[in-house]
Amino acid sequence: MEPDKYRALTDKMPIKTKPRTRSLPKPSEKYLEAFDRLKEILDRMEIKYEEYFHFKSTKHWRFDFHLIEYRMLIEIAGGPWSGGRKGRLATKAWSIDRYDHAEEMGYRYMRFECADISMGRTTTWLRTLKASHGPVQTLPTD
Repeated sequence: MEPDKYRALTDKMPIKTKPRTRSLPKPSEKYLEAFDRLKEILDRMEIKYEEYFHFKSTKHWRFDFHLIEYRMLIEIAGGPWSGGRKGRLATKAWSIDRYDHAEEMGYRYMRFECADISMGRTTTWLRTLKASHGPVQTLPTD
């Protein structure tokens, strides 16, 4: 039925159709550059990782990287998963709740700013993480 005819018959406006799912927010250019840079660093250091790790199936929580061997989660600040908190206290508490659930499941997490990745702080942190985990265990050659 056409909207004008419906309005004339019922004196009501037709129901507006809304999409049932919203698309994910678009990441910023700085975030994308930092994400690619961190991927390069992890590949160069030969650390196994998963991108966009979804650690709890009942929630829409994601971390940018999961370092598989270390059970470590890495988040880059300002990414699309933060949802643009806009200064609301409820959304900040929701984000912190995500960290608590990750720790309960046995993961550790680290949060980096985009500047940390470009300045090399992330690289030094990854080196110390790799060194503290110990050398790679291999079979003896003799």
